[in-house]
Amino acid sequence: MKIIVCNSYEEMSAAAGKLYVDLLTEKPDAVLGFATGSTPLGLYQFLAEQNKAGVIDFKDVTTFNLDEYYPMDPAHDQSYRYFMNKNLFDNINIDKANTFVPDGTAKDVETVGAAYDAAIDAKGGIDLQLLGVGRNGHIGFNEPDTALVAGTHVTDLTDDTIDANARFFEKKEDVPTKAVTMGMGTIMKARQIVCIISGANKHAVIEALQNDLVTTDCPATFLKMHPNVTILCDKEAYEG
Repeated sequence: MKIIVCNSYEEMSAAAGKLYVDLLTEKPDAVLGFATGSTPLGLYQFLAEQNKAGVIDFKDVTTFNLDEYYPMDPAHDQSYRYFMNKNLFDNINIDKANTFVPDGTAKDVETVGAAYDAAIDAKGGIDLQLLGVGRNGHIGFNEPDTALVAGTHVTDLTDDTIDANARFFEKKEDVPTKAVTMGMGTIMKARQIVCIISGANKHAVIEALQNDLVTTDCPATFLKMHPNVTILCDKEAYEG
């Protein structure tokens, strides 16, 4: 695991973007894993700018997102499908038929989870997976718990995560209490992982990543067991 401290959020976003530029230059039909939330917005702007400038091309790219609220209609303005369309897919030359987000409307969520993992495998696996972290150390919606699930599944959201996401809704009661998320095993299968961490409220996660402990109390610590992880953080996150 490499931990790289950047001077600013903008520098961190560009450094993450460079990993995508390097990969797509080498492999134009790469399979990319994406994440939502406020932290990736700078990266997505960078990728759109690089695409517009002709530096990278997304026409042969396939993407899989980490998670989606459950239940959640993809047309809802707080769905992660809507987020990805607005902040990235509508701004690059990607075929949306090749962009996948977990189904937040599924009736049989166990079947959907297995099908999502099978779809990733059918595309040859994820070449580069983007992660953010919650302030409680969750990645995707794999929340701190006594045990973690390997495959894509439906999970309950903690009060801490619901509180953190309430700013995006009119009131806290509107925040979904469940989500469909890639499991830890699905995430760890990616050939390369880049995790971006911004803000002083994530400092405890940075500290947890710097010791030798791997614990379900902080799911992000599982990244220590992956052979190719880059942690990019800004000074606020690193210094607290």
